[in-house]
Amino acid sequence: MHAVESMFYVREVPWHKIGRCVESAPTSEDAIRLAGLDWDVVQQPIYLGNGSQIPDNFANVRSTDGRFLGLVGNRYQIVQNRDAFSFTDTLLGEGVTYETAGSLKDGRTIWLLARMPETVEILGDEIMPYLVFTNTHDGSGSVKVTMTSIRCVCNNTLNLALKQAKRVWSARHTGSIESKLDDAMETLQLAHKYIEATKETMEELYKVKLPDDKLYKTIQNIVPIGDDLSDRQRDNLRRISDDILYRYNNAPDLINLDRTGARLVQAVADTTSHIEPVRRTANYEENHFKTMLDGNDLLNRTVGVLLAA
Repeated sequence: MHAVESMFYVREVPWHKIGRCVESAPTSEDAIRLAGLDWDVVQQPIYLGNGSQIPDNFANVRSTDGRFLGLVGNRYQIVQNRDAFSFTDTLLGEGVTYETAGSLKDGRTIWLLARMPETVEILGDEIMPYLVFTNTHDGSGSVKVTMTSIRCVCNNTLNLALKQAKRVWSARHTGSIESKLDDAMETLQLAHKYIEATKETMEELYKVKLPDDKLYKTIQNIVPIGDDLSDRQRDNLRRISDDILYRYNNAPDLINLDRTGARLVQAVADTTSHIEPVRRTANYEENHFKTMLDGNDLLNRTVGVLLAA
Protein backbone atom coordinates (compact mmCIF):
# COMPACT_ATOMS: atom_id res chain seq x y z
CA MET A 1 0.00 0.00 0.00
CA HIS A 2 1.33 3.44 -0.93
CA ALA A 3 2.35 5.76 1.89
CA VAL A 4 1.02 8.69 -0.16
CA GLU A 5 -2.33 9.87 1.15
CA SER A 6 -2.90 12.84 -1.18
CA MET A 7 -0.82 14.82 -3.66
CA PHE A 8 -0.73 16.75 -6.90
CA TYR A 9 1.94 16.95 -9.58
CA VAL A 10 2.59 19.13 -12.61
CA ARG A 11 2.59 17.41 -16.03
CA GLU A 12 5.21 14.68 -15.43
CA VAL A 13 4.21 11.73 -13.25
CA PRO A 14 6.27 11.74 -10.01
CA TRP A 15 7.86 8.84 -8.18
CA HIS A 16 4.63 7.29 -6.92
CA LYS A 17 2.75 7.50 -10.24
CA ILE A 18 -0.38 8.52 -8.37
CA GLY A 19 -2.00 11.82 -7.50
CA ARG A 20 -3.82 14.62 -9.25
CA CYS A 21 -2.21 15.95 -12.43
CA VAL A 22 -2.38 19.67 -13.30
CA GLU A 23 -1.08 21.38 -16.42
CA SER A 24 0.79 24.27 -14.83
CA ALA A 25 2.60 24.90 -11.57
CA PRO A 26 0.01 26.50 -9.28
CA THR A 27 0.33 29.27 -6.74
CA SER A 28 0.69 28.36 -3.08
CA GLU A 29 -3.04 28.87 -2.50
CA ASP A 30 -3.84 26.43 -5.31
CA ALA A 31 -1.08 24.01 -4.29
CA ILE A 32 -2.19 23.59 -0.70
CA ARG A 33 -5.74 22.79 -1.86
CA LEU A 34 -4.75 20.47 -4.72
CA ALA A 35 -2.34 18.59 -2.46
CA GLY A 36 -5.06 17.98 0.13
CA LEU A 37 -3.11 19.92 2.74
CA ASP A 38 -5.77 22.52 3.58
CA TRP A 39 -6.13 21.42 7.19
CA ASP A 40 -4.63 22.36 10.56
CA VAL A 41 -2.94 20.40 13.30
CA VAL A 42 -4.50 20.88 16.74
CA GLN A 43 -3.20 19.67 20.09
CA GLN A 44 -5.55 17.89 22.46
CA PRO A 45 -4.95 16.74 26.05
CA ILE A 46 -4.63 13.01 26.78
CA TYR A 47 -6.60 11.31 29.53
CA LEU A 48 -6.30 7.95 31.28
CA GLY A 49 -9.25 5.63 31.60
CA ASN A 50 -9.96 7.00 35.10
CA GLY A 51 -10.37 10.51 33.67
CA SER A 52 -7.07 11.97 34.90
CA GLN A 53 -5.05 13.99 32.41
CA ILE A 54 -1.54 12.90 31.46
CA PRO A 55 0.69 15.92 32.17
CA ASP A 56 3.08 17.46 29.64
CA ASN A 57 1.91 15.28 26.73
CA PHE A 58 -0.54 16.02 23.94
CA ALA A 59 -2.06 14.37 20.92
CA ASN A 60 -1.53 16.05 17.56
CA VAL A 61 -4.83 15.68 15.69
CA ARG A 62 -5.94 16.69 12.20
CA SER A 63 -8.66 19.32 12.27
CA THR A 64 -10.73 17.98 9.37
CA ASP A 65 -11.34 14.40 10.47
CA GLY A 66 -9.88 14.07 13.98
CA ARG A 67 -7.19 11.65 12.78
CA PHE A 68 -4.50 11.05 15.40
CA LEU A 69 -1.11 12.10 14.00
CA GLY A 70 1.25 11.60 16.92
CA LEU A 71 2.09 12.01 20.58
CA VAL A 72 4.21 15.07 21.46
CA GLY A 73 5.60 16.79 24.52
CA ASN A 74 4.75 20.21 25.90
CA ARG A 75 7.76 21.85 24.18
CA TYR A 76 6.62 20.80 20.73
CA GLN A 77 5.71 23.73 18.47
CA ILE A 78 3.32 23.13 15.55
CA VAL A 79 4.31 24.28 12.07
CA GLN A 80 1.06 24.34 10.10
CA ASN A 81 0.96 23.34 6.43
CA ARG A 82 0.06 26.87 5.39
CA ASP A 83 3.17 28.12 7.23
CA ALA A 84 5.34 25.87 5.06
CA PHE A 85 3.91 27.37 1.87
CA SER A 86 4.05 30.89 3.26
CA PHE A 87 7.69 30.34 4.19
CA THR A 88 8.52 29.16 0.67
CA ASP A 89 6.63 32.03 -0.95
CA THR A 90 8.57 34.54 1.13
CA LEU A 91 11.89 32.78 0.63
CA LEU A 92 11.77 32.48 -3.15
CA GLY A 93 9.69 35.56 -3.89
CA GLU A 94 8.08 36.34 -7.21
CA GLY A 95 8.46 33.55 -9.74
CA VAL A 96 8.23 30.60 -7.35
CA THR A 97 6.05 27.76 -8.66
CA TYR A 98 5.08 24.49 -7.03
CA GLU A 99 5.76 21.24 -8.90
CA THR A 100 4.43 18.70 -6.41
CA ALA A 101 3.20 18.53 -2.82
CA GLY A 102 1.32 16.10 -0.68
CA SER A 103 0.71 14.11 2.46
CA LEU A 104 2.39 10.87 3.51
CA LYS A 105 1.36 8.32 6.13
CA ASP A 106 -2.14 9.70 6.74
CA GLY A 107 -0.89 13.24 7.29
CA ARG A 108 1.99 12.45 9.63
CA THR A 109 4.47 13.79 7.04
CA ILE A 110 3.95 16.48 4.43
CA TRP A 111 6.18 17.78 1.65
CA LEU A 112 6.27 20.41 -1.04
CA LEU A 113 8.67 20.89 -3.91
CA ALA A 114 9.06 24.38 -5.36
CA ARG A 115 10.84 25.23 -8.57
CA MET A 116 13.15 28.21 -8.24
CA PRO A 117 12.78 30.98 -10.81
CA GLU A 118 16.09 30.51 -12.63
CA THR A 119 18.03 27.70 -14.34
CA VAL A 120 21.80 27.36 -14.43
CA GLU A 121 24.16 25.73 -16.90
CA ILE A 122 26.91 23.40 -15.73
CA LEU A 123 29.27 22.03 -18.40
CA GLY A 124 26.60 22.42 -21.03
CA ASP A 125 23.91 20.76 -18.87
CA GLU A 126 20.83 22.77 -17.95
CA ILE A 127 20.26 22.37 -14.21
CA MET A 128 16.98 23.27 -12.56
CA PRO A 129 17.27 24.11 -8.85
CA TYR A 130 14.41 23.19 -6.51
CA LEU A 131 13.63 23.70 -2.87
CA VAL A 132 12.01 20.87 -0.91
CA PHE A 133 10.27 21.49 2.41
CA THR A 134 9.35 18.48 4.55
CA ASN A 135 7.66 18.48 7.93
CA THR A 136 6.37 15.85 10.34
CA HIS A 137 3.28 16.24 12.53
CA ASP A 138 3.83 13.09 14.60
CA GLY A 139 6.85 14.23 16.63
CA SER A 140 9.24 11.89 14.79
CA GLY A 141 11.32 14.38 12.87
CA SER A 142 12.33 17.96 12.27
CA VAL A 143 11.36 20.69 9.89
CA LYS A 144 13.74 20.25 6.96
CA VAL A 145 14.47 22.43 3.96
CA THR A 146 16.63 20.98 1.20
CA MET A 147 18.18 22.32 -1.98
CA THR A 148 18.02 19.80 -4.81
CA SER A 149 18.98 20.10 -8.46
CA ILE A 150 17.65 18.19 -11.45
CA ARG A 151 19.37 17.66 -14.78
CA CYS A 152 16.66 18.79 -17.14
CA VAL A 153 17.69 16.58 -20.06
CA CYS A 154 17.09 13.31 -18.22
CA ASN A 155 15.37 14.26 -14.93
CA ASN A 156 18.26 12.93 -12.83
CA THR A 157 18.96 14.34 -9.39
CA LEU A 158 22.46 15.76 -9.06
CA ASN A 159 22.73 16.28 -5.31
CA LEU A 160 26.36 16.46 -4.28
CA ALA A 161 27.59 16.69 -0.71
CA LEU A 162 29.85 19.73 -0.96
CA LYS A 163 32.17 21.16 1.66
CA GLN A 164 31.82 24.62 0.16
CA ALA A 165 28.06 25.00 0.57
CA LYS A 166 25.23 23.78 2.77
CA ARG A 167 22.37 21.94 1.08
CA VAL A 168 20.13 20.97 4.01
CA TRP A 169 18.81 22.95 6.96
CA SER A 170 16.64 21.55 9.72
CA ALA A 171 15.17 22.55 13.08
CA ARG A 172 13.45 20.65 15.87
CA HIS A 173 9.87 21.37 16.85
CA THR A 174 10.99 23.14 20.02
CA GLY A 175 11.69 26.73 20.94
CA SER A 176 10.63 29.49 18.56
CA ILE A 177 9.83 27.91 15.21
CA GLU A 178 9.22 31.37 13.75
CA SER A 179 12.76 32.51 14.54
CA LYS A 180 14.20 29.24 13.21
CA LEU A 181 12.35 29.66 9.95
CA ASP A 182 13.68 33.21 9.79
CA ASP A 183 17.19 31.80 10.20
CA ALA A 184 16.52 29.23 7.48
CA MET A 185 15.23 31.94 5.19
CA GLU A 186 18.39 33.96 5.66
CA THR A 187 20.53 30.88 5.01
CA LEU A 188 18.63 29.65 1.99
CA GLN A 189 18.57 33.05 0.35
CA LEU A 190 22.19 32.14 -0.34
CA ALA A 191 21.08 28.97 -2.12
CA HIS A 192 22.84 30.06 -5.28
CA LYS A 193 26.09 29.37 -3.41
CA TYR A 194 25.27 25.68 -3.47
CA ILE A 195 24.64 25.80 -7.21
CA GLU A 196 27.88 27.72 -7.73
CA ALA A 197 29.76 25.19 -5.60
CA THR A 198 28.24 22.36 -7.65
CA LYS A 199 29.38 24.11 -10.82
CA GLU A 200 32.92 24.51 -9.46
CA THR A 201 33.07 20.85 -8.40
CA MET A 202 31.84 19.60 -11.77
CA GLU A 203 34.44 21.76 -13.52
CA GLU A 204 37.10 20.22 -11.28
CA LEU A 205 35.80 16.73 -12.10
CA TYR A 206 35.94 17.60 -15.80
CA LYS A 207 39.71 17.86 -15.45
CA VAL A 208 39.92 14.24 -14.21
CA LYS A 209 40.57 12.23 -17.38
CA LEU A 210 39.36 8.63 -17.43
CA PRO A 211 41.01 6.35 -19.96
CA ASP A 212 39.48 2.87 -19.93
CA ASP A 213 41.92 1.30 -17.46
CA LYS A 214 41.44 4.15 -14.97
CA LEU A 215 37.68 4.08 -15.51
CA TYR A 216 37.43 0.39 -14.57
CA LYS A 217 39.59 0.84 -11.47
CA THR A 218 37.58 3.89 -10.41
CA ILE A 219 34.29 2.01 -10.70
CA GLN A 220 35.79 -0.84 -8.67
CA ASN A 221 36.69 1.67 -5.94
CA ILE A 222 33.23 3.21 -6.06
CA VAL A 223 31.46 -0.18 -5.91
CA PRO A 224 33.87 -2.50 -4.09
CA ILE A 225 32.91 -6.18 -4.11
CA GLY A 226 34.41 -7.79 -1.04
CA ASP A 227 34.98 -11.50 -0.45
CA ASP A 228 33.05 -11.33 2.81
CA LEU A 229 29.77 -10.61 1.00
CA SER A 230 27.07 -13.12 0.17
CA ASP A 231 26.56 -14.29 -3.40
CA ARG A 232 23.40 -12.21 -3.62
CA GLN A 233 25.19 -9.08 -2.40
CA ARG A 234 28.05 -9.58 -4.86
CA ASP A 235 25.63 -10.14 -7.73
CA ASN A 236 23.74 -6.98 -6.84
CA LEU A 237 26.92 -4.89 -6.67
CA ARG A 238 28.09 -6.28 -10.02
CA ARG A 239 24.74 -5.30 -11.49
CA ILE A 240 25.19 -1.75 -10.20
CA SER A 241 28.78 -1.40 -11.46
CA ASP A 242 27.81 -2.87 -14.86
CA ASP A 243 24.92 -0.41 -15.05
CA ILE A 244 27.22 2.54 -14.30
CA LEU A 245 29.69 1.40 -16.97
CA TYR A 246 26.94 0.87 -19.54
CA ARG A 247 25.43 4.30 -18.93
CA TYR A 248 28.85 5.93 -19.00
CA ASN A 249 29.53 4.42 -22.42
CA ASN A 250 26.05 4.42 -23.97
CA ALA A 251 23.62 6.87 -22.34
CA PRO A 252 22.37 9.19 -25.12
CA ASP A 253 22.78 12.29 -22.95
CA LEU A 254 26.39 11.38 -22.09
CA ILE A 255 27.80 9.76 -25.22
CA ASN A 256 29.13 12.99 -26.69
CA LEU A 257 30.80 14.20 -23.49
CA ASP A 258 34.54 13.91 -22.87
CA ARG A 259 35.55 10.81 -20.93
CA THR A 260 36.13 12.50 -17.58
CA GLY A 261 35.12 12.36 -13.95
CA ALA A 262 32.21 14.72 -14.67
CA ARG A 263 30.80 12.21 -17.15
CA LEU A 264 31.18 9.38 -14.61
CA VAL A 265 29.37 11.38 -11.92
CA GLN A 266 26.48 11.93 -14.31
CA ALA A 267 26.45 8.21 -15.19
CA VAL A 268 26.24 7.37 -11.48
CA ALA A 269 23.43 9.92 -11.08
CA ASP A 270 21.68 8.20 -13.99
CA THR A 271 22.05 4.80 -12.30
CA THR A 272 20.89 5.96 -8.88
CA SER A 273 17.87 7.71 -10.43
CA HIS A 274 16.70 4.94 -12.76
CA ILE A 275 18.09 1.49 -11.99
CA GLU A 276 15.39 -0.97 -10.98
CA PRO A 277 15.82 -2.65 -7.59
CA VAL A 278 16.34 -6.40 -7.37
CA ARG A 279 13.28 -6.56 -5.14
CA ARG A 280 10.73 -3.75 -5.03
CA THR A 281 9.70 -3.50 -1.38
CA ALA A 282 6.49 -1.88 -0.16
CA ASN A 283 8.30 1.31 0.88
CA TYR A 284 10.77 1.42 -2.04
CA GLU A 285 9.27 4.52 -3.68
CA GLU A 286 9.18 6.40 -0.39
CA ASN A 287 12.82 5.51 0.30
CA HIS A 288 13.75 6.58 -3.23
CA PHE A 289 12.18 9.98 -2.62
CA LYS A 290 14.01 10.22 0.72
CA THR A 291 17.29 9.60 -1.13
CA MET A 292 16.53 12.59 -3.34
CA LEU A 293 16.17 14.71 -0.21
CA ASP A 294 19.11 13.39 1.77
CA GLY A 295 21.53 12.79 -1.10
CA ASN A 296 22.82 9.50 -2.47
CA ASP A 297 25.77 7.80 -0.79
CA LEU A 298 26.96 6.24 -4.05
CA LEU A 299 27.04 9.61 -5.80
CA ASN A 300 28.89 11.22 -2.89
CA ARG A 301 31.40 8.36 -2.81
CA THR A 302 32.00 8.77 -6.55
CA VAL A 303 32.90 12.43 -6.14
CA GLY A 304 35.18 11.62 -3.21
CA VAL A 305 37.03 8.88 -5.11
CA LEU A 306 37.51 11.02 -8.20
CA LEU A 307 38.77 14.10 -6.37
CA ALA A 308 41.11 12.02 -4.21
CA ALA A 309 42.72 10.38 -7.22
